[in-house]
Amino acid sequence: MAHTIRDVSKIAGVSTATVSRTFAYPDSVREETRKKVMEAARLLNYSPNAIARSMARQQTEKLAFLICKKGSSILDEFYAGICDGIMKATNQSDYQLLITTEADWNTSKRNQVDGMILGGDATIGLVSECRNQDIKVILVNNEIEGFSFPCVINDEEKGMRLAIEHLLDRGHRKIGMLAGRFSPYISEKRYHAFQKILREHGLEVPPGYIRITDTDLSSSMEAARHILMMDDRPTAMIGANDEIATGIMKAAIRMGLRIPEDLAIVGYDDSRVCSAVEPELTSVHIYRHEMGRQAAGLMLQILRGEVPHRQKIVVEPALHIRASS
Repeated sequence: MAHTIRDVSKIAGVSTATVSRTFAYPDSVREETRKKVMEAARLLNYSPNAIARSMARQQTEKLAFLICKKGSSILDEFYAGICDGIMKATNQSDYQLLITTEADWNTSKRNQVDGMILGGDATIGLVSECRNQDIKVILVNNEIEGFSFPCVINDEEKGMRLAIEHLLDRGHRKIGMLAGRFSPYISEKRYHAFQKILREHGLEVPPGYIRITDTDLSSSMEAARHILMMDDRPTAMIGANDEIATGIMKAAIRMGLRIPEDLAIVGYDDSRVCSAVEPELTSVHIYRHEMGRQAAGLMLQILRGEVPHRQKIVVEPALHIRASS
């Protein structure tokens, strides 16, 4: 097993930065510290060549994960799952990981990282700026049309197909959807997949069966109420994410509809809210940890100078069936 700079720092009882400085600029480190680092390296048979190569290439041995989502924080549930996968993969390498949001990221920090994993609504401008500074970029949960940037995405069409075919298997033929105003890439993929898959099954979507809503609970409830008040209302509805599906559920219950007897509901993302509502919400499960792991793996390949087998990695979702459908 090849040991890393982290292993040396742990045995020597110093930071990885101190280990790096010891090998690169030994005279700048106290003799006692230098002896500890060298002894730890000898015990582990660790070669400082990797650090020397890094200094020669002017690499920082740091990666950044930026959450590019308006109003988000690093505690955002969806991206926290992706972040966990990135962290676990990065911990097996010599790279340090910085985690923040695009809003909190200072442009001057970009020269401190070798690569950036951009989660969510990263713009072409941000990607181009990074690449102009020779910073490697991976997109996760996003794909910019017309450009072949390396990316890791969920199979959005497969997820919508699982949701619709589950409802069809339960006998539903009048299926509506509340589409959301969130990530343009995700919103468009789910909206068009919904229509495409119903057409494949010979079903048309009547006017009024699809509405676009903000993702907050009150907006989702109001949009759902308009659909459910139709004389020939749907017998099943899909929320473009779980927050929207929760709004559908709450509107239906307030109108006296039974779930799933009068209205079946399916969400998308499989967040914690699915088990918090009653009846529990059927939802498309996205393997967020795997998306993060794959994104980090792809980034590390590129930084090692390897040519990845795939520039685009698509992670397959699953449907977690619960009482709402």
